[in-house]
Amino acid sequence: MDNSSSSSSPLHVVICPWLAFGHLLPCLDLAERLASRGHLVSFVSTPRNIARLPPVRPAVAPLVEFVALPLPHVEGLPEGAESTNDVPYEKFELHRKAFDGLAAPFSEFMGAACAEGAKKPDWIIVDVFHHWASASAIEHKVPCAMLVLAAAGITATWAANVANGKQAASWGGEPEAGTPKFEVERRKLARTLRESGMSIAERVSLTLQRCNLVVIRSCLEWEPESFPQLATLGGKPVVPLGLLPPSPEGGRGVSKDGEDATVRWLDAQLAKSVVYVALGSEVPLRTEQVHELALGLELAGTRFFWALRKPSGVPDVDVLPSGFEERTRGRGLVVTGWVPQISVLAHGAVAAFLTHCGWNSTIEGLLFGHPLIMLPIFGDQGPNARLMEARKVGVQVPRNENDGSFHRDGVAAAVQAVAVEDESRRIFVGNAKRMQEIVADSECHERCIDDFIQKLRSYQE
Repeated sequence: MDNSSSSSSPLHVVICPWLAFGHLLPCLDLAERLASRGHLVSFVSTPRNIARLPPVRPAVAPLVEFVALPLPHVEGLPEGAESTNDVPYEKFELHRKAFDGLAAPFSEFMGAACAEGAKKPDWIIVDVFHHWASASAIEHKVPCAMLVLAAAGITATWAANVANGKQAASWGGEPEAGTPKFEVERRKLARTLRESGMSIAERVSLTLQRCNLVVIRSCLEWEPESFPQLATLGGKPVVPLGLLPPSPEGGRGVSKDGEDATVRWLDAQLAKSVVYVALGSEVPLRTEQVHELALGLELAGTRFFWALRKPSGVPDVDVLPSGFEERTRGRGLVVTGWVPQISVLAHGAVAAFLTHCGWNSTIEGLLFGHPLIMLPIFGDQGPNARLMEARKVGVQVPRNENDGSFHRDGVAAAVQAVAVEDESRRIFVGNAKRMQEIVADSECHERCIDDFIQKLRSYQE
């Protein structure tokens, strides 16, 4: 492990994540790992997001400074909507517009941090959308690393487009072989949205142009086929950060009452009998999709625990199909509040994970060796699901090629293939266990952090 006292003085690193908890939490984990090695971290976000983060471990808390920058008001954005969890998907562009209003406060913070007598930052680590933070790094003569919280394979696809001069139009890369039509159309729409004044592609391309280094949440052991293509990205060196897996002992800062109720229900189930269903907190399914998923779980006949984010604006009585909870009582539980995901995945009753394949959830599911039933919704989730399907750790729920819809029969078939049928389940479980060996290899991931720190230090020499 890097020992700052024996090599050189501790670094001061500013971390500025995107306003989604799928980004905030891995960045907080990175902050703790840096602080555990004696480095000072300034973690920049908005007041409400900072208040909702789990507490930093006491041993490193003195070295993690939280910098709260109020999110500017934007017409149409609800008051207090500081995270993407707080707004429906159709308002994400308003959220980005408000986010851009942090440029001036961030520059003021950097000016104060670089003033005489202060501990000037040695590095700024910014999310891929933070073009204004990378501009501030140049203004204040501080090197900047762009953090990509996605698979190396996805980033390699984008790198190929960058090399061909297509970066302004294709963050996420041109669709790889096998990408369904509905996903291609969604990517095109996401790349061209400009209500905030700048498309996602333009944001990422500007951030890349202004950074010194690209850091990816992956490692060679996890994606040996992709890293040889990623020595550089846009001419910038690429460094693997490791997978930043959470502690398998359970969630940090969890609500104990909520955890106890969840664990009590799981304790009453047979070993390896429950399908855990969780499709993320950012983009809920539409009501008709929730109904098809529910009826598919019912048809599959397995026990299930469902962490459901309700569709916005839908009365509680209409969220689930009529009579569903009564028909599945005793073998299924639906929870619409907070769920301690790590504690659930760690429980011996869980047999499989029905997931949207966000990068966090994919890593967390495989940390416990669970085979996956995959239902990607947007962003990098489709490529993640195809990567995991190619590694035979599970199957995707069949989708309509044109509109992405799915049917209860397809849900039931996928659940049974992964959680019930002996031959297919044996294959999926065996491959998931092999992936678990990599995710749970703490030495590998700590070594990645140490190598990353040495890369940061090399810019000071």
